Amino acid sequence: MSISNNQKRKMKSAARLYAVQALFQMEASNQTVDAVVREFEDHRFGATYEEGEMTEGDVDTFRALMETAVDDQASIDQMTDRALVAKWPIARIDPTWRALFRAAGAELIRKETPPKVVISEFVSVAEAFSNDGKEPKFVNAVLDHMAREARPEAFGS
Repeated sequence: MSISNNQKRKMKSAARLYAVQALFQMEASNQTVDAVVREFEDHRFGATYEEGEMTEGDVDTFRALMETAVDDQASIDQMTDRALVAKWPIARIDPTWRALFRAAGAELIRKETPPKVVISEFVSVAEAFSNDGKEPKFVNAVLDHMAREARPEAFGS
């Protein structure tokens, strides 16, 4: 069975959302990356809940984001800190946004996806978690700064 390009895009988008959720869960529960990855792949990808069916995630994208976010967390967090205003070091921001910036930062430093696509995808994830509609603008601004630092060649500077 072949998968359409549209379906592949949806699976990659789902993998990004799952990576944010998994990174959040790791921080909240002190679980290892291996345990969380296993749980997500075994129980979340394509699972059916009362609210509906979860999209099947792209396993390779999910694993790559998780591995990079964990292995390079210190440098990603430093890049995020530089993108945040001085009064808001990454340790002070909501764990959901911390997880999102780590997943997005991982994808930016992997350099496989154009930065504008990474920003757009993670702003969409932010919209899913947004309470008042302001967070996606904040996420967009921080990710734009991170992307320019991680991938200056993509911005012609």
